[in-house]
Parts: sequence; C-alpha cells; structure tokens
Amino acid sequence: MTSTSIPAPILDALALADASWRPILLKGLEAVAAADPAYLPALAADRYLPTGQRLFAAFALPLEQVKYVLVGEGPYPRAESATGVCFMDGAVASLWSEAGLSKPVNRATSLRNFMKMLLVADGQLRLDDTSGAALAPVAARARGNGTIQTLAQLQANLTRHGFLLLNAALVFRAHVPPVQDARAWLPFLEVVLGALAERTAPTLVLWGKIAEQLKRLPAAARLPQVQSEHPYNLSFIGNGAMQALFGPMRLLRA
Repeated sequence: MTSTSIPAPILDALALADASWRPILLKGLEAVAAADPAYLPALAADRYLPTGQRLFAAFALPLEQVKYVLVGEGPYPRAESATGVCFMDGAVASLWSEAGLSKPVNRATSLRNFMKMLLVADGQLRLDDTSGAALAPVAARARGNGTIQTLAQLQANLTRHGFLLLNAALVFRAHVPPVQDARAWLPFLEVVLGALAERTAPTLVLWGKIAEQLKRLPAAARLPQVQSEHPYNLSFIGNGAMQALFGPMRLLRA
C-alpha cells in the first residue's frame, strides 16, 4: 500500500501533526489500508468526530518530547467536545464555579473524575467525600492560590510533562461501535508505538477495556505500562496507581 491509496481528506489531516510525526503517521495509515483496504475510503466518505481535520491533533507534541502515551477509548460523542485529543473536552473552558467544578466539567464525566482524582491525590479532597459541598471551598481557594483555571492550562501541563493524549479509536461514529473503529486503528497504533519504543520508550497509560486492546500489540510489549479502569467509572477517583502516577506532577498548579 502507498499513500495514493489513502483518501485525500485523511492525508490532509496530517497537517495538524508535528513534522516529526508525519512520516510515521503516514506509515501507520498505510498499515491500516493494508489490513483493511475498504476502511479509510469508507471513513472519508462518512460523518465522524472530531471535525475540522483534527484527526491527528494529538500529535502536535514532537515525537522526541513524548514521555507518556495516555490512551483512552475514543472522542467524545459531541461535535463541540471532540478535539482529537484524549479526554480534552472542547466544550470546557473554566474548570471551576462557585459551587465547585464547572457545569461543563461535570458534564464531561471522565474529566470530572480525573479532576477529583487529582484533588484527592493532592490532599485537597477526602476520598470518602468528593461531593459538591466538599468541592465548593476547594473551588473558592482555587481562584487565588496559584491553581490553574482552564482546561487549556490542564492540557498544557500534561503536554509539558510529555503526555501524548491518544484515543484507541481515533474517530467516533454514532452508527459504529467504538470497539470496531478501535480495532481498525490497531495497525496504526502499532506503528506509532513502535516508533516511540525505538526513540523515547515512554510509559503507556491505558484507560479502560478498549485501550487495553493495545496490550496485544508487539510494540506495546516493549514499553512500560500502567493501566486502570476508564475514568468515567467513579472508582477511578480512588485508583492508587493513577494517584501515584499523576499526583507528584501537580497538574493543577499554574
């Protein structure tokens, strides 16, 4: 397979990726086309999220800066929310409100639970009480104690720590089960992880059962791994492995 077999709209989306990634992503697309020649043409003719040519937006981080690969399930199923970056909800601006977390954060269940996990790890919340009432004084302090205020700042902090924020399925289609699209992207992810294994050997952070599929990839076996339930589960808030990984990074500090 060559790039001539990959639909132009898919190729055009490579423009949002850092130049260091483009040859690798092209090779990954060729692997997808070799495994299932019909998949990419059908995708290009279909309606999917993210929109705006953001299919490879996660790869804006240069390859050599990647220290962690965080893998979620797939894009949010809402056009305003799906950004092409794992669990970064485009509908969220401010993280806080007077009552605690902002309404858009509370709507984005995975993000809400991730925020609560960070606050528990930082000692600002008790695990046995992460209610709105407990969050209200945390939010009040957050407006004046050097805490980040926006989702863009949280994403910037993750990027600064070297996180490549990927989804196991790069697209969401309402009429296609996410696990089916995730399966189609496995050859692509094998190429991506193989390139990283040869260069920066980042830690693979797997969230949920769909992301867990990556464990079967040969390239994944060459990388250190940590996994947990998906953060849309309430139990994620108390996950010790996630607290140990993210807590020391102080991601809520500006």
